[in-house]
Amino acid sequence: MAQAQEPLLIKRYASRRLYNTETSDYVTLDDIAGFIRAGREVKIVDLKSGDDLTRQFLLQIIAEHESRGESVLPIAVLNDLVRSYTSQAQSVVPDFLAMSFDMLKQGQSAMMENMSAINPMASMPGFEAMRAQQEAFMKAMTGGLGKGWSGPSAEEEDAPTPAREEDELSQIKRQLAELQNKLSKL
Repeated sequence: MAQAQEPLLIKRYASRRLYNTETSDYVTLDDIAGFIRAGREVKIVDLKSGDDLTRQFLLQIIAEHESRGESVLPIAVLNDLVRSYTSQAQSVVPDFLAMSFDMLKQGQSAMMENMSAINPMASMPGFEAMRAQQEAFMKAMTGGLGKGWSGPSAEEEDAPTPAREEDELSQIKRQLAELQNKLSKL
């Protein structure tokens, strides 16, 4: 997005109904999940108290997907998350998760750039549509986590060496294989 968009304001009424202030209609959790997948930030507030309920509703959306068998979070990760709430790790976990999603997005971006730069398929009809679908998938998978990344550092901007390019390509191939393995398990 060229410019930052204001978060979509959703108000929760006493009746527990959710109201979209932009379109003046009621929405469901599935609607809110759709807004987020489309790249829109949301803010959910209680109409009466003004309390920010966004985190509570995002967790509810994740829980509903997980309970329907659309599992993204392995049991080991869920166990570690539960443990982090009662340990010293609580302060480290959010930063770790944000950095992990940043790395995933960076790897995806680099992979897509390399595919179009060195892949003969890039000139084939439909390749751009496939690339757009993969980018949309990554956007949906990573949601709004890790928005703090602002691009490569000054050192990374320097002309890459052939060895560094080879190392990055190997790393991207490994990450792609891991993602394909995870997707095949889903």
